[in-house]
Amino acid sequence: MVGLVSGLIIIPLVGALALFAAPARNARLFALLFNTVAALNALLLCRHFDVRASGVQLVERHAWIPAIGAEYLVGIDGLSLLLVLLTSLIVPFAFLAQRMDRGFCALMLVMQSALYGTFTAQNFVLWFLFYEMTLIPAFLLIKIWGGENRDRAATKFFLYTFLGSVAMLLGFLGIYLARGSFDFATLASYGKNGLLTGKLVWLAFAGIFFGLAVKVPLFPFHTWLPDAYESAPTGVAMVLTGLLSKMGIYGFVRLLLPLFPNEIRIIGPWLLALAICSIVFAPLAAWAQSDLKRMVAYLSVNHLGYCMLGLFAVAASPVGAAIDSQAALSGVFMQIFNHGITAAALFYLVGLLEQRCGHRSIDRFGGLMQRTPVLCGWMSVVMFSSLGLPGLNGFIGEFLIFKGSFGIAAPFTAIAIIGLLVTAIVFMRTMQTLFSGPLAESCAAFPDLLAREKIAIIPVTLLMFAIGLAPQFMFNIFNTTVTQMARLWA
Repeated sequence: MVGLVSGLIIIPLVGALALFAAPARNARLFALLFNTVAALNALLLCRHFDVRASGVQLVERHAWIPAIGAEYLVGIDGLSLLLVLLTSLIVPFAFLAQRMDRGFCALMLVMQSALYGTFTAQNFVLWFLFYEMTLIPAFLLIKIWGGENRDRAATKFFLYTFLGSVAMLLGFLGIYLARGSFDFATLASYGKNGLLTGKLVWLAFAGIFFGLAVKVPLFPFHTWLPDAYESAPTGVAMVLTGLLSKMGIYGFVRLLLPLFPNEIRIIGPWLLALAICSIVFAPLAAWAQSDLKRMVAYLSVNHLGYCMLGLFAVAASPVGAAIDSQAALSGVFMQIFNHGITAAALFYLVGLLEQRCGHRSIDRFGGLMQRTPVLCGWMSVVMFSSLGLPGLNGFIGEFLIFKGSFGIAAPFTAIAIIGLLVTAIVFMRTMQTLFSGPLAESCAAFPDLLAREKIAIIPVTLLMFAIGLAPQFMFNIFNTTVTQMARLWA
């Protein structure tokens, strides 16, 4: 009998196959239908998930490749459930963002299935299979349906992520040869007293770190991201920033920090310095951009840097910093979800501007408030959410990350505040250029939000208000997981 977690993985795959039996003109409608079924399955997972229990729940374990200790082992904890819900929200949002043909929809569904698998697998071989399964659909979606320079962007994306995956695989092969297990929980139990010895531990650490740092991406492994996001179709860019980047952060939480706690404490200041570079340099790069999509791409690196700041601060924290660690971890988990919906919404709105004007150059817009007050209003909400305005979802995660990190790594956190300031300047400048001043010639016949566009964007922005004003329903999902992780890492 197929369990709830396995059903979640299988439903999008069945949908991808079913699309080729459906009329081509209804491909997106059929894809949304299977997304609805997957979302209902995710809600069933919520219903059966005990928020008060620690550890992995709803576990499904089956023999797979006994010769190498690989099992079909899936299950969820608070972080997994959070990312499953985020996937169930972002993918249908991406389907509503643009018109899609049959092949496009099928690849998107395959990528959705791989994302569900990545966030629920508890054995490295299975996890790595799903992790790599996202690479091919993303590459093809950029390569075939992307915009200008799509060949270069797709190739760069593939090479970076593939090389990172190879490094990570080699690292785990070294761990398996030394420990004889691919099970996450088993390896984490070894990590407390030293997973490996000698130089091998640093080689394995470097391989896994590089693979995950590319996926996040963390400075200086981020250079593939602006090109990929700029060339990707709107729906694909939404999934890339909202979900694929979270695979890297999830890997840090699930793999690197539990397996190498001693090594991370040793080089903690250097890791915090990389997070600070992502937070400070990325908005400075965004400030210099004239292309809206590249600007949002660099700001995405900035916001993901906050997550890495919180994680590295917790991992490098001294004994006795449990309260600060829990605050920082709660902020990281909340930021994972908040950045997913906010960044996806920003790319959606930039896509709408591009569809209407045929370009994304910031300097060629102007006076949009005169023509499209509704679009400008909802876009302002999303921008304010991204810069962390109190009352919106972006504030909650960032505040907790800074609160926890200040108690653990105050000097690094103080420097990170520069990133907050520059991000605010970038957004204010962009809003002034787009919305104010004389009406630009290219925007003279600019239509306001259409009914179908309101259906896509308004529910997501209302969710931003809901989380910003009453976030407890989100914290309830992962509070127990945060407490358990903070205790283990301390």
